[in-house]
Amino acid sequence: MPKFIVRRRIESPSADLPVEPLLQRIYTARNIRSATELSKELRCLAAPATLRNIERATELLYTALRERWRIVIVADFDADGATSCALAIRALRVFGAAWVGYRVPNRFEHNYGLTPEIVAVAARDRPDLLITVDNGISSHEGVKAAQNLGMRVLVTDHHLPGRDLPTADVIINPNQPDDAFPSKYLAGVGVIFYVMSALRAKLRAMGWFDARGLTEPNMAQFLDLVAFGTVADVVPLDHHNRILVEQGLRRIRQGRCVPGIAALCAVAGRNQQRLAASDIGFYLAPRLNAAGRLEDMGQGIECLLGDDAKTVQTIAHRLDAINRQRNDITTQMQTQALERLDQLRLNAGQLSFGLCLFDPDWHSGVVGIIAGRLKDRLHRPVIVFAPDRDGKLKGSGRSVEGVHLRDVLAAIATATPSLIDHFGGHAMAVGLTLARERFESFHQAFDTEIRRWLTAEDLHGQLLSDGELEPGHLSLATAERLSEAGPWGQGFPEPLFDGVFDIISHQVLKDQHLKLWLRPQGAAVDLEAIAFNRARDFTLGATRVRIAYRLEANEWRGARRLQLRVEHLESI
Repeated sequence: MPKFIVRRRIESPSADLPVEPLLQRIYTARNIRSATELSKELRCLAAPATLRNIERATELLYTALRERWRIVIVADFDADGATSCALAIRALRVFGAAWVGYRVPNRFEHNYGLTPEIVAVAARDRPDLLITVDNGISSHEGVKAAQNLGMRVLVTDHHLPGRDLPTADVIINPNQPDDAFPSKYLAGVGVIFYVMSALRAKLRAMGWFDARGLTEPNMAQFLDLVAFGTVADVVPLDHHNRILVEQGLRRIRQGRCVPGIAALCAVAGRNQQRLAASDIGFYLAPRLNAAGRLEDMGQGIECLLGDDAKTVQTIAHRLDAINRQRNDITTQMQTQALERLDQLRLNAGQLSFGLCLFDPDWHSGVVGIIAGRLKDRLHRPVIVFAPDRDGKLKGSGRSVEGVHLRDVLAAIATATPSLIDHFGGHAMAVGLTLARERFESFHQAFDTEIRRWLTAEDLHGQLLSDGELEPGHLSLATAERLSEAGPWGQGFPEPLFDGVFDIISHQVLKDQHLKLWLRPQGAAVDLEAIAFNRARDFTLGATRVRIAYRLEANEWRGARRLQLRVEHLESI
């Protein structure tokens, strides 16, 4: 379906915001109404005490430290899980823990979360306490298995809970019932950061550090990991998350980050001193995630735990190589998926509102990437499936604005309890498993449920634009001011503008990207623009184009210049 540029409607930009009129317009469109909401200072964060069960969690952890328990962290196999794991281990070590290890499921052997299988693996370390990070809220059987083996279990998670909670000793999750924590969008790494912050406060009050001759750590030292995991997990950047991300980015830019993040910046070709949230999302996180998608996320965790620069550089180069392999697999699967869609259109005349695709040769490690790309192209929820072990199908879904995908799966599971084996996730992303023979039945049920959420008109993609820029704002200085006005991300989108430009010349790069030299109408300024994967959208011979674009500072060989990053173009 075609996309349409729709300009955000703002009755009156808030004059109470202490910024220039352009930023007033942009912030107001994102529901910012006061200067307080623009603050990026740590003092504006909510206190850890507002998290439900936080006192019980810190008491359990204090006991574990005092009695020298063996502690095992069980992490998720994505970037949020890896950063959560690294943060928990680094914090507990500087707190004086006697022994801390970790286990991370292999997505091809253990499935997601605290399963009985990964508990059996963790049991080899003889832990007294098992802590989940970025998982566990739906791990009923895994929690029981751990407790049956004599382990205490602390669940820290941010995913939406089901009707019943697991019987863990303590659960910390801002989304559990009756939790008063004001931000419901913390990533897993944000949750464990709050838990460790509360533990640090308790240890200070108990005189722990002085009694043992330990230097009391400043919790800000862990914000580089918090920023990385928060951006990578694409959680909404509400005020709390914007503060955490901004503070973490500042540390990374200043070189005060774990060596692994610096190494990832280097292999990704990013300027660490100017790192933006988008750099993490588009360049660093995919390299870290690649390990969990194709091999073992243990490599990613070791990259974040290592303190020797040469060692982490070696790991980072390995992650970069895995990511290139992942990219090749993704490109092949995307081509096959698009061919499948063309066939579906021929056979059915139109696509389902809720689209499901499966191929027995697809790789389960990248189905989420394919689902996201198809969702962006087709403007509807998409779930992509690949074979899993034991004849099951593993699916990963991505949603569009206005459709809470986990609630959709919950409704299907309630109506037909035997259809889905397991599921979990967020409003915008889910994971699930089901029997192979139930694929068609699930696809039909999914489409039926999505039609309760969407109309045919909703399937036309909309690009929300912040309007047209005056020629005077088409400058490198404006691009840099906008970058500094972030961090931008999910739920707090980077400014997007639109306008009509005359085409001076163009060039096709690598048969798919489009380089343009443009001139705004009525202005004597020439601009460079890049449109990734948009060569097919360009009409040869066109002299004018309407584009939706973002301003960015393009750096090449030490020089910085303005570039328009084109998100959509229509030849006129």
